[in-house]
Amino acid sequence: MASSSSDSSCYTVVFESSAEYPSAAELRSGLEKGSDEVKIETLRKIIISTINGNHQPALMMPVIQFIMPTRNKQLKKLLHFYWEVCPKYDEHGKLKQEMILVVNAIRNDLQHPNEYIRGATLRFLQKIAKDVELLEPLIPTCRSCLEHRHAYVRKNAVFAIYAIYREFEHLIPDAPELIYTFLIAENDSTCKRNAFVFLSHCSMTKAVEYILSIYDSISGLDEALQMSIIEVIRLDCKTDSAHRARYIRCIFELLNASSHAVKYEAATTLTTLTQNPAAVKAAAACLISLVVKESDNNVKLIVLDRLDGLRSKHGHVLDGLIMDVLQILSSADMEVRRKAMSIVLSMTSSRNVEEVVQFLKKQLQKTQETNYEKAPEYRQLLIQSIHVTAIKFSEVAASVVHALMEFLGDSNNPSALDVVSFVREVVEKFPHLRASICEKLISTLSEIKSGKVFRGILWILGEYVESVPDIQSTMQEIRKVLGEIPILASEQRLLDEAGGDGDAGEDKEKEKEKAKETGGGRPKVLADGTYATETAYTSVGAARLEAVKAAAKPPLRTLILGGDFFTGSVLAAALTKLILRFADSSEDKVAANTLRAEAMLIMTSIIRVGQSKFVTVYIDEDSNERIMNCIQTLSELESQPAAHEAFLEDTKTAFTKMLGAQEKRAAEKKAAETTTKAVAVQVDDLLIFRQFSKKTADDAIDYDEDVGRATGATEVQEDFMSNLRRIAQLTGFSDPIYAEAYVKMHGFDILLDVLLVNQTANTLQNLCLDFATLGDLKIVERPSVFTIGPHGFQSIKATIKVSSTETGVIFGSILWEGPNMSEACVILNDIHVDIMDYIKPAYCNEAKFRSMWTEFEWENRVNVNSPLSDPREFMKQLMASTNMACLTPEGATSGDCDFLSANLYARSLFGEDALANLSVERTEAGTITGHVRIRSKTQGIALSLGDRITIAQRNSKPLTL
Repeated sequence: MASSSSDSSCYTVVFESSAEYPSAAELRSGLEKGSDEVKIETLRKIIISTINGNHQPALMMPVIQFIMPTRNKQLKKLLHFYWEVCPKYDEHGKLKQEMILVVNAIRNDLQHPNEYIRGATLRFLQKIAKDVELLEPLIPTCRSCLEHRHAYVRKNAVFAIYAIYREFEHLIPDAPELIYTFLIAENDSTCKRNAFVFLSHCSMTKAVEYILSIYDSISGLDEALQMSIIEVIRLDCKTDSAHRARYIRCIFELLNASSHAVKYEAATTLTTLTQNPAAVKAAAACLISLVVKESDNNVKLIVLDRLDGLRSKHGHVLDGLIMDVLQILSSADMEVRRKAMSIVLSMTSSRNVEEVVQFLKKQLQKTQETNYEKAPEYRQLLIQSIHVTAIKFSEVAASVVHALMEFLGDSNNPSALDVVSFVREVVEKFPHLRASICEKLISTLSEIKSGKVFRGILWILGEYVESVPDIQSTMQEIRKVLGEIPILASEQRLLDEAGGDGDAGEDKEKEKEKAKETGGGRPKVLADGTYATETAYTSVGAARLEAVKAAAKPPLRTLILGGDFFTGSVLAAALTKLILRFADSSEDKVAANTLRAEAMLIMTSIIRVGQSKFVTVYIDEDSNERIMNCIQTLSELESQPAAHEAFLEDTKTAFTKMLGAQEKRAAEKKAAETTTKAVAVQVDDLLIFRQFSKKTADDAIDYDEDVGRATGATEVQEDFMSNLRRIAQLTGFSDPIYAEAYVKMHGFDILLDVLLVNQTANTLQNLCLDFATLGDLKIVERPSVFTIGPHGFQSIKATIKVSSTETGVIFGSILWEGPNMSEACVILNDIHVDIMDYIKPAYCNEAKFRSMWTEFEWENRVNVNSPLSDPREFMKQLMASTNMACLTPEGATSGDCDFLSANLYARSLFGEDALANLSVERTEAGTITGHVRIRSKTQGIALSLGDRITIAQRNSKPLTL
């Protein structure tokens, strides 16, 4: 009896302020003289006080006297809560005398004419099913409730008997036979389901017997009962049931049930019962129809995950259903579309690739409709999918590449970039398509709007346009998209024409001189805060210049005048390649010199206009130098064979290597996903007989293990040594009280388990552990006041809530009353919260990184001065100390070089992004110097990561004496 009483339930502690809490006399008065509303509020306060450990046994008799006879249903419900939490046993472990009255009242409620009170009391019995002395007198009344006319009472009676039978089988030894008889005669669906659940947990043979007795009518049963039947079938088949064949037929019928939940459970269960291809195909078809018909996007994603798992286990069995999976793309949610598309790509084979690509092309055309939902994102997904398919299956590349090139002029920049990436890969891998693709690209140049797309196309044309006529047509088309050459002279002429004809120039000079003489003009504040004199002439001239800039121009000219000189440098490189190839292929020296002169004119024109007032931004040094190199190469055409090789061969070779590296990485990733880890079994290992049981199709889905993982039962426990590392000493060994805390990060909480040791021979009374915090930390609850005897121990737990990724500090003190009521205090050491527990490595694409880098306003620049000699070693140390992942491809950081630049990225548990750019070089002394720029949306994470980098550098320095 004592053991059962000590095994008390665990309840949620509700905070209760002692200042607001009424006395026992006030509570008694409220119970005795108050109205029903006052009694409800009073009883609620008593329950909260009892849960918090203030039991107040003196109030039990007033509750019995004044609350138990009530007819108010809300009070009855609260009374059940009170009986559940109040102490029912005395200090000797025996049932209190007052509980005899309580048992009698419960028996009366079980015979109450009102069905709600009966049902609520039966539910209460499930909560106190561990108190055998309370339950024993109530068994006959509880059994009689199974025959009550109202279904609400009967269904609760079933679960009350289940709870009692599970704990104390001897109280109702015939419960399985009783419930089976009840189930056969019952008509209410909920009562039948409850009774069947009882049998499935307490008497599997009876549950199987019932399934076989209603075998032909299972498809017409209630949804809840069908779900329970599926669960029993799954459990029974784990023991190699003789009824497996009948079960499979039953599950096949349930695949056509009206309930989506039943169809899902039936489909997943069917794959555990058999690996027959027809059954697997039927289950997959059921899952696909669920995704199409279900409206909840989360459910769609879960079912798609299950479908993907089925496909990975059964290979090409499901390939015939690929067109059904494609119907899922009609969903509006992009995550569902992405998931479905990944399944489609994995199911695509040479047998169905034509149909798949045809469908994707039709979807691509639909995205051009004005009212199509999320058209830009969906178009990008389709283009990427067609890209992957066409590269994998060369037979469809020719049919899709021209269709995709229609989107090169797309206003949605990412889609156009994906098309360029696809075309670049196709022209490298399929030489027979190069001529037609280049011809299409040449004709598309005038439709391009984006500088990035222009750069991609110009690179392709520079590398793969080979014949003399094609080179001439390319040059002709480039002239069209550039407009009149030289650019500076033509723009100046437009400006002059905008200012008028004849002797307008003389008038301007006179006007300018007059303005200078008279000092006429009004003060104008410049960008740097200084004043400038603005005359009518300069005002009019600026207006004309803006008008000239705003005039309609060819696309490539617009980009160059807008300050995109990177595209101008790519144009110069492409022209150089075309001229070099023309000179090698053609015997016509005059034509070659003409093209060379024209190309050099274009390049010099870009440099000159880049240094004029007609551009938004002046030309940068890098672009200027690169264009000058191209001009020099063309001017010394015959005397630089190394330049020929660099322009015509090296870049193409580098691209080929890059594609090879990408394919290798993809193959390694696929191999890692498909190969299973070899499990080494030692000769002296114990035999696990479960391994000898007959394995069927999908035994990998173990539902018991799934539930265990979901509830954390399989969580890996930390070892003793790792726990020791988390202990922080709070006081000194010579202090009257020794304190240490075990600090554990748990999600968004910090759990402090503090051990206090009284090192004196005195009793320490009213001891209080007081914590305070700095940063975004919040103390959830205040520890209670304790009394610790001489050389005694006390364990105190405290929870601190973390609300952002920022370095925080926990500090505090211990206060107590010593001998003669004298107050004493010990100040605790600080506990520093390490933000690295909340930052995890993450990955994103280059476009997202750049957009976040532009958007985030907080930047922290940390100087690097490390004794390490290898930049890559320093980067690894940086990644380890900041928990950041490197976004720069491994190939870009490989090789022997004295300079290293890389992008790093991480995300916190709170969804905060942390970006970093590392730029370091190796000095002649063999050390690493440079800087790390950290950007984030909040100041805290930028500063905290900067501190981590500084500390890591300090720790890596060699010791000096």
